[in-house]
Amino acid sequence: MVKIALDPTPFHHDYSLLELPQKVRDLGYDHLQLTPHRDFIPFFRHPKADDDLVDAFAAACRNAGVTVASVLPVLRWSGPSDDERRAAVKQWKRVIDITARLGVDLINTEFSGRPELQEESERQFYWAMEELLPLFEREGIRVLIDPHPDDFVEDGLEAVRVIRGLNSKQVGMAFVSCHTFHYGDQTPAIFEAAGQSIGLVHIADTFDHHRSHGLRYITNPPGNAVRVHQHLPIGHGDVDWAEFFGGLGGLGFFDRDDTVAVSSVFAEDENADEVSKFQRKQIAARIAATRTPQSSRSTLS
Repeated sequence: MVKIALDPTPFHHDYSLLELPQKVRDLGYDHLQLTPHRDFIPFFRHPKADDDLVDAFAAACRNAGVTVASVLPVLRWSGPSDDERRAAVKQWKRVIDITARLGVDLINTEFSGRPELQEESERQFYWAMEELLPLFEREGIRVLIDPHPDDFVEDGLEAVRVIRGLNSKQVGMAFVSCHTFHYGDQTPAIFEAAGQSIGLVHIADTFDHHRSHGLRYITNPPGNAVRVHQHLPIGHGDVDWAEFFGGLGGLGFFDRDDTVAVSSVFAEDENADEVSKFQRKQIAARIAATRTPQSSRSTLS
């Protein structure tokens, strides 16, 4: 059965690292996603946790009755320069050590790199993975990658191709629902192409920035090379939830023991408690609806 996890990012400013597991438990979740945290694995920098802190966090999770479903680092392993890639590989090695010490067998991350230097970034990605893939395989850690907006690969189908090029069952795709419209708004085709390699999803809503003839968002000056999306509660944006949950149900995603569905709302910190509980109920109900006749799912679309 899929693990339903909470991304505790909205609580990073009000709770210490070691307080987060109990907060996650209090909100009704059995699992958390360990996202970048300044005291543990910060964005784009070397991990700051020593073994004592790793062990203390693991103990806090045990005491709260919460498990770490996945570790999420964001590092510049596809940075178009050799220096960026070498630094990120060193950082990744420590992330692997930390993940193994926590007893976690799943990492989800982003492609990184630069979209305007796609060819150079892709080369660096494959060079980095040549060194890191044996370490992931040695530790039995799966790595699931999201083609995040502003990465060297943003299109969902192209991401499947890049991952397939590694020729390793150890690497698959993380599908982030609020990136749907940057993926190319082609969820069914991505699900069909990626299949069982999708092992983790982030669940949050967003608006389709292509609508209103491209004027859904306005940035100045016009033509800025920006990527805009949100992490909103389910139903507050344009994501087709029947398509999303129905497609994953068709893949058997919710019936697998090695999959994770993460509530990933960042846009309403002032209501984070209520939103986290709302998301948990919505995710559970929509998963249940994939196992019922079509007529009973209509109210959840």
